[in-house]
Order: sequence, then structure tokens, then C-alpha cells
Amino acid sequence: MKSLIGAFVGAFCLAAPALAQTPAAIVEDVQGKVDGIAFMDYVAPGKIIKLGPKASITLSYLKSCERETISEGVVLVGTEQSIVQLGEVKREKVPCDTNAAKLSERQANQSAATSFRSVGPDAKSTPSKLPTLYGVAPLVQARSGSTLVIERTDGKEPTITVPLRNETMVGGKFYDFAKAGKSLTPGGSYLAILGAKRYAFQIDASATSSPTPIIGRLLRLE
Repeated sequence: MKSLIGAFVGAFCLAAPALAQTPAAIVEDVQGKVDGIAFMDYVAPGKIIKLGPKASITLSYLKSCERETISEGVVLVGTEQSIVQLGEVKREKVPCDTNAAKLSERQANQSAATSFRSVGPDAKSTPSKLPTLYGVAPLVQARSGSTLVIERTDGKEPTITVPLRNETMVGGKFYDFAKAGKSLTPGGSYLAILGAKRYAFQIDASATSSPTPIIGRLLRLE
């Protein structure tokens, strides 16, 4: 068994020696004992996860929108999906927008500027170009201690102001609108304000309040 695991790990390392340690996937669920991995952790390409008997993990890939539920065995995290040995994996594509799941500060400001330029009688419709969330309750990655402001940009809606405190954050770095009982409007366009950052995004018109995979409602603001 060790030789088999070593072979597929070695093949991966030879094929991708220069992979940066940027997150490839987020851990949506952990069942049983899985050493070194916790709910809402990010994992980078090349990470090896060993699952014991009756243990399972759910990974959602930021680039491919691939959601995997893996039971037992050994997992090698890739860039768009995992390699699994001696275990079982079930994969599904879920609605997600990679632009919402991974955003630099420069992209955020450009996105907001595009949104503001679109407001006017001669402006062409731009919401389709905005990063899209597929759940009405965003999961926002932001720094604890700051204040998050959400404003509707295409209609009237009360502004949401949220002080990001440790006790209200999941894993110390995520604010979950679903857990807080807050939601946005399907089809609406919004501006997220976090300090000097401005980020325009939209909620998919078909989004509902039903439970949504994390990757489909993840908004990374840092």
C-alpha cells in the first residue's frame, strides 16, 4: 500500500513541481478523525489527507467548482480535483463563480468602478459581468475587527452593517449570513465595503434560501 501511495504522490510532484501554495479547495465538511484538517480550512495543491476507517471529507475546488465527498483512503489535493487511492469519491459540479471565490484588492476596486460607471440612462446592462453568488446568504471571508457594509446598487434596500467580531465569525475568518439569519435579494446587485475595498457582486436570480454549497456563496474579500 505504501508503494502505491508513494507512486501517485511522486507522479503528482514530478508533474507540478512549481505549484504555488495558493488555496485550491475549501473543506466543507469533516466526519470522523482526520488529522490536520478542520471545517472551513483551505488546502493547497499537493496536500496529502489521510482518512481513517469511517472518516470522510468534503472538498470544494475554487477553480473548477467541483465538489467531492471522499470516504476513507488517501487524498492528494490537486488544482481542480483530487486523486484518491484506497477510498471512495463522489463528485458533482455545483453552481459557483470563480471570480467571487478568488478576488484580489485591485480586482475588487475595478469591479466596483465598473458597477458605478454602469449607472445612468445610456449605460448598458452590466450585472451579468459581475461575480455571482448562487445563494442569498453570502459566506464572506474577511478580517475580524473590521466592519462589513453591504449596499444595494440597483434598487432600494436597507444597508446592512456588520461589525466583524471573533464571536460571530466562523473559524475566525468567515462571516456567515445564513448563520446570522440575514439574506440578500435574488437578482440584486450589491456593493460590499470593507475598509478601503469596494467589491461589486450580484445574487443569481434563481438563488433561494435553501441550503447552498459553500463554494456557491463564498465571497473572499481578503
